[in-house]
Amino acid sequence: MKRAYYLFNPGRMSRQDNTLKFEPTGTEEDQKPRFLPVEGVSALYIFGSVDANSALYNFLGRKHIPVHFFDYYEHYTGTFSPREHLLAGQMLVNQTNAYRLSKRRLHLAAGFVEGATFNMLKNLKYYQGRGKELEYLIEKLGALRLLIGTAADIPELMGIEGNCRQLYYEAFPIIVPGYAWEGRSKRPPTNELNALVSFGNSLCYSVCLDAIYNSQLNPTISFLHEPGVRRYSLALDVSEIFKPLLVDRLLFRMCNKRELGPKDFDLVDNACFLSERGRKAFVAAWEEKLKDGIQHRKLNRRVTYRHLLRLECYKIAKYVMKLEERYEPFHAWW
Repeated sequence: MKRAYYLFNPGRMSRQDNTLKFEPTGTEEDQKPRFLPVEGVSALYIFGSVDANSALYNFLGRKHIPVHFFDYYEHYTGTFSPREHLLAGQMLVNQTNAYRLSKRRLHLAAGFVEGATFNMLKNLKYYQGRGKELEYLIEKLGALRLLIGTAADIPELMGIEGNCRQLYYEAFPIIVPGYAWEGRSKRPPTNELNALVSFGNSLCYSVCLDAIYNSQLNPTISFLHEPGVRRYSLALDVSEIFKPLLVDRLLFRMCNKRELGPKDFDLVDNACFLSERGRKAFVAAWEEKLKDGIQHRKLNRRVTYRHLLRLECYKIAKYVMKLEERYEPFHAWW
């Protein structure tokens, strides 16, 4: 089974026959080269300073392996995306039409917001059932969700989504006591929880991009977020649904169970980032989460969270191609 690999250390990546060879930078005896069988690699995530040449990227392109890059501050900066071997002209035409026709675009965009806010509400109810005082926020969020179906355009829908998310973030210091939280701060994150949210959201965005890449959808044509220059905005749309389930639930668990501590964060001026140790701990838990699975109600079989993202892309594709009359976003039932 293919898996994603995360590179934190500086070094050089090259091709050696049908294997990827990574040589860490350093003179220590344990800095031995690592070999990754290319047939077992689904994607690469680069956090350190890694040297490579065009021959390597040509090789990765032929093997359809994307490479995601993150900067020193853990921000997602870009992706080397191989030639879209699954793209089809008919899908591109229909996806573009779905964007241009306001009614169809609004239907998809409302689905993303509805799915995202449903899963936010599910998280709040889960922790309310474990003794957290969240009844007021649950009622407010539930009332705001009723406005989604009345939104007349995308800006109004984005406003509703923003208000829902702001309410949802008010629950964070209740769910995770002992951590500073004065609302969402992104660039830079100002405390530990914000650092975890930023890092987790970046990982969620990139894994959604992988799922889109393995469908016939074009990642640059989105519906909730406005398509922009040099960004894969459809991944932003899809990640809205899954951030509460994948990112938020994971960071809640890791903080409440003390799986992360002071040594896992670095404070630089007025900014807070995960340390190398913290990144490795979160990434290890993240990969375990993606490999974990649920019993799918409609398919009547167990599917991993990683595969669940791909199934979501298939649902979007079916609506875009007019094979389904409606798009129904994923709702957590646990």
